[in-house]
Amino acid sequence: VTKAVRAGEVDARTRRQIFDAIGFTFPTRLLSSRQPPAGCPQHTFRALGLTLLACFCTDPELAGHSQILNKIPTFNDVLLSPCPPDGAAMVDDVYQCLGAIVATARGPRELVTKGTVSALCQAYLNGSYGSDRAVALLLGLLAVAEAKCWQRDAPHLLAVLSKLSEDFLKSEDVTKFELCEVLPHFIPLSPPLTQDSQGSECLHRLYKGLANILGSKLSQSQRDPALKLAACLVQACGSEWIPAGSAGGKFLALLVNLACVEVRLMLEEPDPLETEGKKEVVTACYVLIEMGIQECLREEKPLLEEVQKVQLMRIMEEAFGAVIFYLRQVKQEELHDPFIFASVRILGAWMAEETSSLKQEICELLPFLVDYAKKLFKEGSQAESLPQPELGSTEGSGPPQDALRFLLPGFCHLTAEDRPRDILISAGAPALLGEYFLHHCKVLISELESPALLTSTEMSLQTTCGIFLNLVVTAPDLIRQDKAFSSLMDELLKFLPLLLPRKDHLVLAANVATLGLMMARVLASSAALQGTQPAKEFFGAAVRFLSEAHVAQAEPGGGSGLVVAVSPTYLDTWADIRELWLLGMQALAGCVPLLPCLPQAVLRARWLEQRSALLTRVAPASLDLELVTAFQGVLVELARASEPCRAVILAHHGEEWANLYGMAALEQCLAE
Repeated sequence: VTKAVRAGEVDARTRRQIFDAIGFTFPTRLLSSRQPPAGCPQHTFRALGLTLLACFCTDPELAGHSQILNKIPTFNDVLLSPCPPDGAAMVDDVYQCLGAIVATARGPRELVTKGTVSALCQAYLNGSYGSDRAVALLLGLLAVAEAKCWQRDAPHLLAVLSKLSEDFLKSEDVTKFELCEVLPHFIPLSPPLTQDSQGSECLHRLYKGLANILGSKLSQSQRDPALKLAACLVQACGSEWIPAGSAGGKFLALLVNLACVEVRLMLEEPDPLETEGKKEVVTACYVLIEMGIQECLREEKPLLEEVQKVQLMRIMEEAFGAVIFYLRQVKQEELHDPFIFASVRILGAWMAEETSSLKQEICELLPFLVDYAKKLFKEGSQAESLPQPELGSTEGSGPPQDALRFLLPGFCHLTAEDRPRDILISAGAPALLGEYFLHHCKVLISELESPALLTSTEMSLQTTCGIFLNLVVTAPDLIRQDKAFSSLMDELLKFLPLLLPRKDHLVLAANVATLGLMMARVLASSAALQGTQPAKEFFGAAVRFLSEAHVAQAEPGGGSGLVVAVSPTYLDTWADIRELWLLGMQALAGCVPLLPCLPQAVLRARWLEQRSALLTRVAPASLDLELVTAFQGVLVELARASEPCRAVILAHHGEEWANLYGMAALEQCLAE
């Protein structure tokens, strides 16, 4: 039987007949038998058993059978034992079995938990017979279970990466380019390679090897794998693998330059990307260009000199011209292509930072970008309401991705300008952004109980608030007329009271409070704001946010007096909140005469008593003009709109401190 199997003369039907006749019991006995027949090598029975199992494994159903999976420790053992003189066939059979197991549903998990990763790593490092197949199998396992492999076997995988990177640096022939294809699979996204001395050495060798390659004259087939390897390193470690100094700066500039050239070559063609595999290369170039954008903006310890930055920005602008040209030709049926998503994402990164270039071209593309983001968002919402496929199943290609998240920062800049804002409004962006905001509020509320990290959800909500603030200031009529904004107002009323108690979400709370107050000023006549419970809770929370920002504290340097200072809970994020706080104070002042329930909210919060206590205790010189103006704006409106508020201010020596701080408008108002 084994001779027939070896000769490859067995078709699937015959193979099944052999299995039905023999079953697993006989091969299992062969594997466990320690007594070889007289005059035969020690491993005779084991070799026969492995040949039968290799034969069975060519049937995918049998390859995933528990009787095969429980032989994994035996397969590992063969790989780790010295290969006997005539044992090559036995090793071949083991690799055949392992290759078949990797291709099954349960196989990869079983291989990882039963120690095959470290066995394959050691087989490769020992250079034993068939070690090239060990690398191929490791690639297969890393492709389907990368995180698990690195969690369990990081030291072994790092040793393989170390050897591969040495070979990569030393080789001067075609091997160097072959290794460019293999290496990306061995670069983990976590644990970060930069945290470990062996990992850092690997990175340095890869940098030097890539510098050798990219500094030479190359054919297309040689350059593409090198660019993909560089992009993989950027995804894992940012630019940390590129050393500081002029050599590193030149290398980085070369890398981004080559990526831009590649993007233009591919996307400016009349039939772009027809060639197989080109999208992968251009996607890798996008990763390198995104690093280029970040490095051009970096002010602390920059890798690039100013001249290099200016040159690269110009070259990148040309590449983005090509990206826009490509996106303008996209057909409706191509919208699900991941490459379109990658192209929109990189354009979003450019729009977020570089607002003045390609303005005309970007304006013309805005309707497409809004439609594309809307389509993906709608599909994402539908996908969430459907039952999710089981984890580990490969059905479908995962949920549709969130394109809008990458476009928000660019939209935030563009809504501050008349023409792009008008295009975004007529393309239906406000309604889409309103739905998007409501969706992400729900997501964040469900996450509030978990330990707080600044999630992409929170960042998206903050940026969307920035867009809405621009629209409130520049297009108040739109806020009054578009139904999306009354739904948004309702959501803000409910959202702020939930958010404010969580001090780890203070920047978002500042955005929500300020946006809510600015919108309330425009929508003051709407029923939702007329003393309803949600409105009372919102205004109470907004006043609390504004009032808790400043405290009296001891003079720095050990003086005996008190000075006004930013409250400790606000201090870490004050740089992000300060402008919003000032805007919020202005908006609160603007709302007071329009909303009768507001003075009551201020009285309930005892804001007037707290302001008075603060202003009478601290040294007047410690309040800058901006703060005095902000306080005076609110105090004047409260004194005018509400007799009880005016009475509280007067009872707490309002006239005296109004005079002390030069609040002329308040003095006059109190004297009337």
